[in-house]
Amino acid sequence: MTLTDDIDAFLRYLSAERGYSAHTVRAYRTDLAQLAAFAAERGAAASADLTLELLREWLWVGTQAGLARATLARRSASARSFSAWLARARDDSVDPAARLRSPKPGHTLPRVITHTQMNELLELLTARAHGGVEARGMPDGAESGTRIDREPAVRDLAVRDLAVRDLAIVELLYASALRVSELVGLDVADVDLDRLTVRVTGKGSKERVVPFGVPAQRAIVHYLGLARRSLVEHASSSGPTLAVGTTAPGTTALFLGRQGQRLGTRGVYRLVATLLAEVPGTGPAGPHALRHTAATHLLDGGADLRAVQELLGHVSLGTTQIYTHVSAERLKASYGLAHPRA
Repeated sequence: MTLTDDIDAFLRYLSAERGYSAHTVRAYRTDLAQLAAFAAERGAAASADLTLELLREWLWVGTQAGLARATLARRSASARSFSAWLARARDDSVDPAARLRSPKPGHTLPRVITHTQMNELLELLTARAHGGVEARGMPDGAESGTRIDREPAVRDLAVRDLAVRDLAIVELLYASALRVSELVGLDVADVDLDRLTVRVTGKGSKERVVPFGVPAQRAIVHYLGLARRSLVEHASSSGPTLAVGTTAPGTTALFLGRQGQRLGTRGVYRLVATLLAEVPGTGPAGPHALRHTAATHLLDGGADLRAVQELLGHVSLGTTQIYTHVSAERLKASYGLAHPRA
């Protein structure tokens, strides 16, 4: 078998047997495809041709090309995982990547939005959802920039429905510190409005139940009772005729797009990125910033680190500890501004 064939078999193993998410498998595919192309240029078309020297050269070329340490560390991890799997699959004691090393990824502190900024964002979204702010130009999380060719009254209702939905999305992202993939994967049945909990499927298809607060509950109830129903009805009326007893595609999904389909990760990213574009601060402006913010605010408020770990669905406590550094940095900043002897 060729190196490419073995890589394909490894990716199937990750998906079918290890239960890795499509996003994780895609990252492995990207790294290993680049390795296969690099190896082919050097005449190594078969897996047996892989050597420690070749793998080190691959990483060195990446270093010379200016790749970030985090990227090089990920490439090294992908190569080691593939090589170890191949050695086990072939009952071979030779694992060329066993001694492969890479630079440790740099630890950059995640972007965190202040309490005041977060409250202002939620107040803006609440006003839009209740028609208190002109919503023209408001980001449509589902199909940003899509033209709506409908009567003005219907168009106004569509804008209102999306504003109600967007408020529920941001409230839940912030309240439960969800990953965007977890949010868009939610079905209506996953939300318990009485117990104020939501059942999510995280990395590795692991399920966990996380809480949310009363503001998020109100936003979700408003969305379910008004906007979501309207989006489903529009999809049913504008789409193809449905057989008796069937429902419009995506109607089990909690959050829907303009056409009644399950909302995708790109739609949520556009929504949050547009909202955060005007918020001062550096760093990524996507949905993960809300997850970072929620975790940091919990620790700032005195939450136990292990409780935050469970909420976030982190396997390792070390992954969660980055938020203690964020809180420490914020404490230092406050100290420097307030203490007379700082």
